[in-house]
Amino acid sequence: MAETSEQVPAFPRFIAIDWSGARGRRYAGIAVAECPADDAPPRLVEPTAGWWSRSEIFAWLVGELERGPALVGIDCAFSLPFDIAARYFPDPDAATVFDLWDRVEAVAASEPDFAGGAFAEHPDYGADFWRSGLQPDWYRDPHRLTERMCRADGYGSPQSPYKLIGSKQVGKGALAGMRMLRALKRRAPDQVAVWPFDDLRPSQMVFCEIYPRLFLKRAGFGLRKIRDAQDVDAALAFLGSAPARLSGPVTDHDADALVSAAGMRWLADRPEVWTPPAMDARARRQEGWIFGVGERGGSLTNA
Repeated sequence: MAETSEQVPAFPRFIAIDWSGARGRRYAGIAVAECPADDAPPRLVEPTAGWWSRSEIFAWLVGELERGPALVGIDCAFSLPFDIAARYFPDPDAATVFDLWDRVEAVAASEPDFAGGAFAEHPDYGADFWRSGLQPDWYRDPHRLTERMCRADGYGSPQSPYKLIGSKQVGKGALAGMRMLRALKRRAPDQVAVWPFDDLRPSQMVFCEIYPRLFLKRAGFGLRKIRDAQDVDAALAFLGSAPARLSGPVTDHDADALVSAAGMRWLADRPEVWTPPAMDARARRQEGWIFGVGERGGSLTNA
């Protein structure tokens, strides 16, 4: 089902994954939540033991393909700003995001658990990443159009994937996400589609890039973090969901996954979410788009 402004995909369930690009075996920063297409509350999906690893997320998603279609949001950038990444290819205009994924995989294939940090350390690519110390004179903090539009829409300021400094850095998570998405598409090419790069068919599991702060902002939380079950239910209520009725404190990662699953469901039936006015040809082929950004038709005038 190729997307048009009149055609909106329908999904029986929604899955949100709060992601991590850290090196290691298991990560406190990964959380998974799922909700059905009605107003039932999202629920957390627990790992088999302890914390999730990225390889376990991959295996779980492969198993979930047997359950049929779903919209799956992952909190990571699906690409890099092509103002920089285009020069990795002999014909920059012809290169696609999938060519970038192949390039990342060729460099980082030996790293376990889909880690992608080797790409940012490689002599051919590492010079583009701010990896340590004070901001270098040459670094210009490149962003994709969707990240600039996210800021213009008032949803927050996503970090550049080329900035690998500080607690909010997202680059290693992006590289790890690219490796996992590539593996999923190769494992089940007819069942897996990645928006907005692929045409979509009703039988597929569709993956989209999410930014949890977007849903929290729209639910009235601004920059405030969700810390307890009452806040989770307040956010869910704004997003048209029944309460989760959790108890006790809630981690940032669990809250982000729960609210994002409900938020994706809340937005998914709006045609303008799938074809935002600002999304250009580069975004559709090379850079990707954050789900929910630009659907109100804003501009970069005040970005």
